[in-house]
Amino acid sequence: MGIILFDDQFRNNLLPLSYTRPISEFRVGILTIADKWKRYLNAEISYLTEDYLQEKYPLLIDAENLLINSAICPDEELLGAIVGIKEGEALFADQLLLAVKLNEAAVKGFNINSLSSYRRVEYVNPIVRIAFPENIFSLNDTEIRKDFELLTKGRTSASLSNTNIILGDQVFVEEGVDAECSTFNSRSGPIYLGKGSIVMEGCHIRGSFALCEGAILKMGAKIYGMTTIGPHSKAGGEINNSVIFANSAKGHEGYLGNSVLGEWCNIGADSNNSNMKNNYAEVRLWDYSNESFRRTGLQFCGLVMADHAKCAINTMFNTGTVVGVSANLFGSGFPRNFVPDFSWGGNQGFEVYSLKKMFETAIKVFARRNTEFNEVEQKILTHVFELTEKYRRF
Repeated sequence: MGIILFDDQFRNNLLPLSYTRPISEFRVGILTIADKWKRYLNAEISYLTEDYLQEKYPLLIDAENLLINSAICPDEELLGAIVGIKEGEALFADQLLLAVKLNEAAVKGFNINSLSSYRRVEYVNPIVRIAFPENIFSLNDTEIRKDFELLTKGRTSASLSNTNIILGDQVFVEEGVDAECSTFNSRSGPIYLGKGSIVMEGCHIRGSFALCEGAILKMGAKIYGMTTIGPHSKAGGEINNSVIFANSAKGHEGYLGNSVLGEWCNIGADSNNSNMKNNYAEVRLWDYSNESFRRTGLQFCGLVMADHAKCAINTMFNTGTVVGVSANLFGSGFPRNFVPDFSWGGNQGFEVYSLKKMFETAIKVFARRNTEFNEVEQKILTHVFELTEKYRRF
């Protein structure tokens, strides 16, 4: 049976992070949503997403297929309900389509806005859904705990050097971890150290925390929990309740709180974000769907930074700032709360960051991770550049 994770009609609510990936490739907890479903179903998955992303994230259709909403994180109860539906049946949580089982011809004609032909099955239990960017950090603690159980059940942890101080009994260490002279406090939540990750001397870590494969925690880092550092990313300074996707760097002093960084991002030394307004008011975030600022219902909400975005040293981000794909920030003062995709500048003004210059930088950045910035990546970013042109009215 083909397992297909589909993006629904709400994917624009997750821009700018969803410009460059299907929703199922978001990391929340230790794993991406796609990786969670692979493990729960013990099967490979494919993607039904925007046309311009399908070359990188292909769709594979079998004679019988199970389509699952890519914004939904799995659990055992939901898994049982999904695998139990029959061909032509659709599982709903109120008006939200969770899953549908279809034959090959029906998948080719699948339309998220035309669901009346399916036999409806209701799911009444709670679900974990990534509906807006801020859900990535607000639900991260819940998902770290679930992923920790999923990844460690029935397994034995590798050991840490006796130069470290370990509090609590929820620290799991994969093979090849290098950690010295640091403290790991799992009394408030589990701590997961991925294969080949490095914790340099003098770090202080409180759970829940995930340091994914090949990631590095720089000397003296302070991690306050509910935080994930994605594969091959680097992190330092002070971090609280934040998620950093793969291959990004926040390697120096400075505060990052209640935030999400995409892939291939870089935060300059001594940069900080505010995660609470001075008047303690509800935080608003730029919403691409409405082209206006949306109420989040949160008092703590920091920075949402999309793929390839970067900022120079000593950058200061206001509470609830959204930085678009491949924006490049520098200069004194606070940038605006919404920095359009492919912007170059800061508080003193912006100009367009041309694709040619952006590609030149990306080639160098990818090479540092022994990765090729290939034609597929270029085509995706070119399409995003065109999609976001209307926001760059400098």
